[in-house]
Amino acid sequence: MDSMLYPINSISRRCVSLDGLWKFQFDEDGDGVDKGWNFELDNPIEIPVPASFNDFFVDKESREYCGDFWYEKDVFVPQEWQGNDIFLRFSAATHRAIVYVNGYNVGEHEGGFLPFNCDISNVVYYNQYNRICVKMNNELSHISLPAGNVKTLTNGKKMNAPYFDFFNYAGLNRSVYLTCIPKEAILDFSVSHHINGCDAITDYEVTTNGEHNVIVNVFDNDGNKVASSIGKKGVLEIKDVHLWQVRNAYLYHFVIMIFDENEVILDEYFDEIGIRTVEVKNEDILINNEPVYLKGFGKHEDSDVVGRDFNIGVMKRDFELMKWIGANSFRTAHYPYDETIYKIADKEGFLVIDEVSAVGFMESMMNFLDASSGKKTAWFKKESTPQLLENHKQALTELINRDKNHACVIAWSLFNEPETTDEAAIPYFQEIFDLAHQLDPQNRPRTFAMIMNSRPETCKCYQFADIIALNRYYGWYIGGGYEISDAKMMFKQEMEAWKDKHLNKPFIFTEYGADTDGSLHKLPSAMWSQEYQKEYLNMQHEIFDSYSFVKGEQIWNFADFQTTEGIMRVNGNKKGVFTRQRQPKDIAYLLKNRWENLPQNYKSKQGS
Repeated sequence: MDSMLYPINSISRRCVSLDGLWKFQFDEDGDGVDKGWNFELDNPIEIPVPASFNDFFVDKESREYCGDFWYEKDVFVPQEWQGNDIFLRFSAATHRAIVYVNGYNVGEHEGGFLPFNCDISNVVYYNQYNRICVKMNNELSHISLPAGNVKTLTNGKKMNAPYFDFFNYAGLNRSVYLTCIPKEAILDFSVSHHINGCDAITDYEVTTNGEHNVIVNVFDNDGNKVASSIGKKGVLEIKDVHLWQVRNAYLYHFVIMIFDENEVILDEYFDEIGIRTVEVKNEDILINNEPVYLKGFGKHEDSDVVGRDFNIGVMKRDFELMKWIGANSFRTAHYPYDETIYKIADKEGFLVIDEVSAVGFMESMMNFLDASSGKKTAWFKKESTPQLLENHKQALTELINRDKNHACVIAWSLFNEPETTDEAAIPYFQEIFDLAHQLDPQNRPRTFAMIMNSRPETCKCYQFADIIALNRYYGWYIGGGYEISDAKMMFKQEMEAWKDKHLNKPFIFTEYGADTDGSLHKLPSAMWSQEYQKEYLNMQHEIFDSYSFVKGEQIWNFADFQTTEGIMRVNGNKKGVFTRQRQPKDIAYLLKNRWENLPQNYKSKQGS
């Protein structure tokens, strides 16, 4: 089993960050192994890890590079680690990787947004340096998540052609660790919570690779032991529980240990866990049996120079801005984020819709336009669909195994804007939604973000979603500018059609927005001006407020972000409430006023 546990240092475990400068080299001909690059690169440069490689370069061929590329680093392994299991832990490698240590192939991984481990115990040299060489590839295809295509230019250069509207940043975007784990180890654990009056009952299950018994202890913030249980599976009862609340988090310290017959600790693992329940009941989203209205964003891991890397400074700024504006939630559009972001969301009390990287499931170079025009692509009828499904299931399994214990995660988003107008989508959706239910011990709600083609009269798959999530751009891609009055009418017509279906489910808007130049003012308003962005939002909010079943709004996007170049994008997508440098546009103040004045239980029976 490939353990998804976050790397820590404990009594029994050691974890060393390998972040810093790595050697880097493009492999345009794809013959690096033939040249011996699995032992040593022959003409590398140095590049930072974690980071996307693209924006470090000043020549376009390097920035847009499509194909194989390599990383290399020498790592010292101490003698005292001998006798344990030694792993390389990659937090992400976009989009696929083959890892070599001292020339040996020690592991491979498909998918660029989730962790994987390589067991190097049998190939390392102790008390000396060992060479890591990683062959990576960033090409998109009909079986990759996210999806796209590769085209060859007349000059022979390959170019990625994504079916999605964000830049295909690639590289070692997240941290790499060298870890030392005892031979008998904790591989996984899961928790599921129930509220019983003032108390909480937590069912737990621990997976190990040995036969010795397990003890689980729970401590409060003052260090007091509040619950304990022996066994790999059991129940923890916490009296007078401090529940994890929206924007008011409380985390308990869970400690898991394996003991031998002499009560010697063989392995110790710990984590900070919030105790809360989440469910959908009729038209409400309930946290601890209390209704909540989602206010927040679709986001991207995207910033200047380093692209899609995990940047702890940018992360801190983003959370402070979300607190300032009165948000309580975000969706990890359109892929799982770095694990540290979920840990901070746990501490800050933010609600997260956790999205697998199933984006681009519509064969289109401009899906944001084709989605509005009603284009059909029969995406799920391709010969490649069975392999895509296997890759999708692998990514979903890794996602839920990684994030299942986070209090902040309240729903799984299983697709973003797939093509759902063909019957062929139904069995595919059935498998993915069933797998999510099977994997999650907390049985969280499942959803998918519905493209504008997925309307009440055309979508074949909305019935699978516990929460109906709509991406809608009336007033931008449809009926923009002076036609906004018609856009409002069309928007209302669609919402009335959804209302007439009597689905008895909560609806949320996971995308809505208008591109805006943060320096452009225009009176009277015009598209791309800050004035029009405000008019657009006022229209959207009027529609949201008109329907009792609408229980959330997550604007697209938190901040401006980079996309593939083209005539529809001026150096990226400009729908941000904040600029790419994290400064507010005018609508930030409009949203701040709205969200700070909307009660948390807005439109519930107890709401105003």
